Amino acid sequence: MKFLVASILMCVSFQAISASQLDRVGEPKLAKSYDKYGNQQANPLFDLGSWHGFLQPEHESAGGFAGPAIVFEEYTLYFAEYVEMLSVAVDGGDYQRLSELPSTISSELGYYKQTFTTNTFSIDIYLSFVSARSSVIDTRITNLTEKPLNLSLKWQGQLTKHWKSKDDDYIWQVTPQTSEQAIAWQFGQARDTWHKLNDSTARFKITRSIASKSVFNPIEQSYRSTSALTVSPANSKLLTTVLSYTHNQPESDGEDVKIIAWLNSKKPAYLNAKTRWRSIANKLSNQHSEQAKWLAIKSLETLVGNWRSPAGAIKHNGITPSVTARWFNGVWAWDSWKHAYALAEVMPELAKDNVRAMFDYQITDKDTLRQQDAGMVIDAVFYNYAKARGGDGGNWNERNTKPPLASWVVWQIVSKTNDEAFLAEMYPKLKAYHEWWYLNRDHNGNGLIEYGGTVDDTHTTKEGEMRFSVQATAQLTVLASCKKGKDNWYLCSGNELYLSLLDNSQISAFDIPVQHAAGWESGMDNAARFGFISNEQFKEYANQTYKDDMVKAKADWQVQIFENIRNGELVGYSINQESVELNSYLAMEKRQLAQMAKRLGNNQDAQKYQAEYQTLKARIDACFYDSTTGFYYDLAIENSQQSTSECKGKLLVHRGKGPEGWAPLFSQVASTENAKSVINTMLSKHEFNTYVPFPTAAITNPAFGADVYWRGRVWLDQVYFALSALSHYGYKKDAQQLLQKLISNSKGLSDKESIRENYHPFTGEQQGATNFSWSAAHLMMMLDEIGLPESSLDQH
Repeated sequence: MKFLVASILMCVSFQAISASQLDRVGEPKLAKSYDKYGNQQANPLFDLGSWHGFLQPEHESAGGFAGPAIVFEEYTLYFAEYVEMLSVAVDGGDYQRLSELPSTISSELGYYKQTFTTNTFSIDIYLSFVSARSSVIDTRITNLTEKPLNLSLKWQGQLTKHWKSKDDDYIWQVTPQTSEQAIAWQFGQARDTWHKLNDSTARFKITRSIASKSVFNPIEQSYRSTSALTVSPANSKLLTTVLSYTHNQPESDGEDVKIIAWLNSKKPAYLNAKTRWRSIANKLSNQHSEQAKWLAIKSLETLVGNWRSPAGAIKHNGITPSVTARWFNGVWAWDSWKHAYALAEVMPELAKDNVRAMFDYQITDKDTLRQQDAGMVIDAVFYNYAKARGGDGGNWNERNTKPPLASWVVWQIVSKTNDEAFLAEMYPKLKAYHEWWYLNRDHNGNGLIEYGGTVDDTHTTKEGEMRFSVQATAQLTVLASCKKGKDNWYLCSGNELYLSLLDNSQISAFDIPVQHAAGWESGMDNAARFGFISNEQFKEYANQTYKDDMVKAKADWQVQIFENIRNGELVGYSINQESVELNSYLAMEKRQLAQMAKRLGNNQDAQKYQAEYQTLKARIDACFYDSTTGFYYDLAIENSQQSTSECKGKLLVHRGKGPEGWAPLFSQVASTENAKSVINTMLSKHEFNTYVPFPTAAITNPAFGADVYWRGRVWLDQVYFALSALSHYGYKKDAQQLLQKLISNSKGLSDKESIRENYHPFTGEQQGATNFSWSAAHLMMMLDEIGLPESSLDQH
C-alpha cells in the first residue's frame, strides 16, 4: 500500500530540519480576512505566548513583515498590511525598496530571515520574539566596500483599510504617538462582544535603536519613518527594532523598561530564538523516527503558535485551540488536557501551566454563583469573564464541563517529569473534580454517570424552571404560557410542561439548551447519540425502520432531560442516557487516582480508588456492550432510582455506532473478547476504515454525514483514541498502518499547509479551524506512542 508521503520520507538528519514546517507567507489586506470556516488567512508566527504575530511577505513586498495579527483580547485581527518595510538610498540618491534587490527569504524555526545583497552592501533582517509582549527585528547592514557607506533609511507601514471586505472601509480608532525613536498607536476602547475587545490604553508600539523622524498619515492610515546611517568600510552595524502589543497601561509600563535593555543589546535577538527552538526540537528527536520528525515539528510549531501568556482573566500560560480561528482564543478544558499531554516531555512547564489555567477556575463551595458545583472545572476560560461574573465577554462558558481526562494528563506530566510537588498540588483538585460527577451527574444514583448541563441562565429561569423551545404544527392551548416566535416556535419553561409535550404528536421539534450543553460536555457537540439527525436523515430512518411512522421514529431520537436534585436543591441536569465513554474515562481516572495516591503515600485513597476501578470496569462490559452488534453504546435510562448494582435501560443501538464505542478499549477496561468484536468493526471498510480513517460516526449510522461536525468528519483526537485502543489490545501494526493512511490521505498534513480541525473521511479535504491545537497534539502523541509502520522507515 502506497501510503507514504514524499516530504515525510526525507532521509535527512534531524539537525537539518531547521526551517519552519508551516507556510508563513501571506499579505493581509483586510482586518477580517476570513475563509468559509471563519479562519483568518495564513499561518502567522507567534511565540513565547505573544498576543501579536507576523507573516513573511511575498518576495515583491520584502524588506518588512506582513501584519501584525493582533489578538484583541478574544479576536485576532490584522492591524496592518505590513510594517517596517525598508527602503535605502546611497549617498543622497533615490530611495530603493529592498524588495527590488536580489534577495532570499526564509522562515526558520522560531524566526524569519530576509537577506538582500548588492555590490556595495548587504542587509540581513531577522524577526523573532523576545517576550510575551514583544518581538524584535534585527537589521544588520554590512559595508562591502573600502570606503564609508552613507545611507538614508526609510521605513514604511500600512494599516489595513478594510474590515471584512474590500468595499467595507475601516478606519482604525487609534491615536498615533511619535518620538525620536518610536511610533505608537493607542487604540480607542472597543467592547464589541463578538468582534473586537480592547482597553482604551491598549497599544502597538515600534521602537528603534536609531533616532528617526516619524509621520503618520491619518487619511491613508500609513506611516513613514526616516533616518541616516554611516557604516565604516568593511564593517557592519546592527539596528534593533522592538515591536510590542500591550493590553493596558500597566503592561505598557512594564514592557517599556524591557525595551530599553533590548535596544542596547549587542547580540541579535534571533540567536536566542534559534537556540531555544533547537533545544525544544531536539527533544522531539528522542521520540520520533526520522520520517516523522517533519510532521512532529510542524505540530509543535502549531501548539506554540497558539500559546497565550497570562492576560485578563487567563491567569496561567495556556494553549488555545487556534489563533487563526475566529472563536478559539480562549482555553477549554478538554482541549487543554490534550495539549498538555503532548507537551509533557518537550515543554513540561508550559504543560503544567496549561492544566493550571483551567483549574484556576475550579468551582469551590465558597463560589457566589454556583456553590452546588463545587469541584467542577468549567468548560472555557477567556480574557473576559461572562456577564454573570461581572465581565462583558461572550465566550466564557460555565454551562457544562468537559470529559474527565484531567487525571490522565496530570499522570502523564508526572510520569515524564517526576514532579512530586505538581502531583501534590493537583491531587486534591482532581479528587474534587472526580467526585463532582457522582454528585451532580448521576440522576438515578446507580453509579453510572450521564452528561448534562449546569444551572445557568441559558438553561434555567430565575424561578428555577428549565428553558426549552418547541415547534408546533397547530395552535395549542397547552402552550399558552409560552412566548410565540417565528415559524411556530414557542419559547417555554418548566419541567412538567416539557415532559407533558414529549409525546404530543402536534409538537414537531424541540430545541433544548441543556441538550446542546450535554453534547458540549461530551466534546462531541452534535453527535447522533444525543439525538441529533438531519430532517432528511430522520425521514429516511422513519421510512426504513417504521414504514414512515413518524411517532415511533421520533421516540427513538427524542432526548429527555432530567433535573438533578440534591438535598431538595436543583444542582444541574442530566440527559437521559448513561454514557459509555464518560464512564470508561471515569474508570481510567479511578485507576490513575489510585496510582497517584499510592505515589503520595495515601494508601487509604489508593485502595478505595482501585476497588472502585475494578467494580466500574466490570460494569462497563455488563451494561454498555451489545453482543448482537459487537459494539459499545450509551444506555438510555428512565426517570427512576436504581441500585449501584443495576443498569436498567435500553442500549441506543438504533442511533448508530460512534467513536464512543472504542472508549472502553482506549481506557483499557474492555474484556479481550468484547474488544476483538469492536476492533473488527473499527477495521471494517463498511464502518470506520474510510479513506481517512475513523469518522465520528460509522458509515452505517443513520445520522452519518461526511461533512457534519461530529457525525462524520474525522477528528484526530478520536483517531488517537482509536489507534491507542488497537495498540492496547495487540493490534499495533494495524494502528501504525492506519496512522500512515491518515497522514497520507489528509490533505495538507504532508506539506506546509496548516493542521486542520478535522478532515473529510472520503476525500481528505480540510475542514474546520486552521492551525488547530488538539489535532497537532494528537499527531505528536500518535507519532510518539504508535509510530509509523516498519515498511515505511526503509523507503527513501
